[in-house]
Amino acid sequence: MTRLILASQSPARTKLLKEAGIHHEVLVSDVDEDAVQARYGVTDAHDTALLLARAKAEAVASLPDADGALVIGCDSVFEFDGESHGKPYTEDVAKERMLRMSGSKGVLHTGHWLVDCRETAADVSDGGTAAGTGATVGAVSSAEVHFEQMSEADIDAYIATGEPLHCAGSFTIDGLGGAFIRKVDGDPHAVVGLSISTLRELLGHANVSITELWNPDGSTTSV
Repeated sequence: MTRLILASQSPARTKLLKEAGIHHEVLVSDVDEDAVQARYGVTDAHDTALLLARAKAEAVASLPDADGALVIGCDSVFEFDGESHGKPYTEDVAKERMLRMSGSKGVLHTGHWLVDCRETAADVSDGGTAAGTGATVGAVSSAEVHFEQMSEADIDAYIATGEPLHCAGSFTIDGLGGAFIRKVDGDPHAVVGLSISTLRELLGHANVSITELWNPDGSTTSV
């Protein structure tokens, strides 16, 4: 069976893959996001999401446990009023952002990067066959998120749950934050953090059909 490794510790991403029936392993990258951004100086939200997704995928692809597998890395960045917003981490930052977002809209960009770590024909010295393509490809899936009017009391209550502190843009669509989202224009999976249709597209570059990864129980393995 073709192995897929998710280079992310996000419970939302692994839940999404499981619900889509996609068997995968989880191997968390040790990427310093701030250091990566400082090195490349990327400020555009779209490009930052792709850059960080690539950094995570390539970090995991370099590990011995990734040999013979396909590695998918993802990262999400929220664009609001021309600014890039990652995770707020603190209550004060989350509240300031959510007060501005109330009744407004922004764009959630989720970068995806796939690395094919399987043996290629050039790697096989005994004349055998190999399925690897050497592909290393990426794409960004974006969706416009429209927010309901939120009272300060609602915002305080939501922040008190801790949920928005570690989410790009200070919100989720698949958790408590879904109550404050009026509509999404675009792929809702991208707002969760991983677009299944984008994954399917990238797998095609590695000559892999997403149906090869289907598993009835969508089981997950931590490496």
